[in-house]
Amino acid sequence: MVLLPQAGLAHPGHGRVGQGEMDGLVDGSLQSALQGFLHPLGGADHVLAMIAVGLLAALYGGRALWALPLAFLAMMTLGAGLGLAGLVPPHAEIGIGLSVVAFGLALALRVEAPLAALMALVGGFAVFHGLAHGAERPETAAGLGYGTGFLAATAALHCAGIGLGRLTGARPVAVPVLARLLGGALTVAGLTILAQGA
Repeated sequence: MVLLPQAGLAHPGHGRVGQGEMDGLVDGSLQSALQGFLHPLGGADHVLAMIAVGLLAALYGGRALWALPLAFLAMMTLGAGLGLAGLVPPHAEIGIGLSVVAFGLALALRVEAPLAALMALVGGFAVFHGLAHGAERPETAAGLGYGTGFLAATAALHCAGIGLGRLTGARPVAVPVLARLLGGALTVAGLTILAQGA
């Protein structure tokens, strides 16, 4: 991906790219990716929601293990595109706080729902996270590198949630008390985030 912009320079009529310029391109891409990677980690609301998606995936098991994180990543990417275009609703942060509450309640109550409905729930709230990522992109960050960074961080947080869910012994058949407690804690945390933003 770093070298792709240089493909157009293979045709005649362009100046030759020096080593210094190439080093700057690589450094700039890495810097953009790092900025994107750190963005979700800088907000408790993002971290809690993304870990909660992993917990939900572990709780429901089966196809949900990959379908819920992928639904979140796909819809977050869509939201980021809208955010980059400046199409951000005035109260998008409320959607992010509500996502923590909704995911926490789904964990605590072990909502019986089809996988498609869970994917819609996760994906719908993911749009708000993407809007924030896109709208808050630093001017110095290149879009592709920045996007790659926040997608990688989000996937890592999903994996952390799945790992935590596996440690609690969460299974589709029986919900352990610890999974309910985690869901309750997430719900309270989400309500606290919403109250602070009000």
